[in-house]
Amino acid sequence: MKTSTQERKQYLEPAQGCVCFNLRKSARAITQLYEEALRPTGLRATQFSLLVATRLHGVATINRLAKSLVMDRTTLTRNLKPLENQGFLRTTPGSEDRREREVTLTIAGQDILSKALPLWKQVQQQVTKALGQTRVDRLLKDLSATIEVIEGS
Repeated sequence: MKTSTQERKQYLEPAQGCVCFNLRKSARAITQLYEEALRPTGLRATQFSLLVATRLHGVATINRLAKSLVMDRTTLTRNLKPLENQGFLRTTPGSEDRREREVTLTIAGQDILSKALPLWKQVQQQVTKALGQTRVDRLLKDLSATIEVIEGS
């Protein structure tokens, strides 16, 4: 199906300025870099991030982890399942409220994280070098501000 000039003006040109479209496009590009670097560990970039977040929290309820990652609870649970099946995470009933689920990193999770961390550092340095430290700092600050504004509205 061929698009006419009028259709291009109506749909394609406004999409080029769409914040969501451009954030997702850049996220896919950066994710590809990180996943290539993490390939020897078998981890996806999202799995690495989940392991890091779990490590930083120590023991966290799924609700708390989902909130800190700006993720839907059910999406987080679905993403945790493969990591739990691989023995990297453990999910148990909550210590204060048995209806809640708590997530912790296992010894195997700590091991895979220690293998993945140097690979992550390498690609992080590569991206920082390519973009420049000032741009990376500004980007991270802008992304944090974006999350705050969106969550506040």
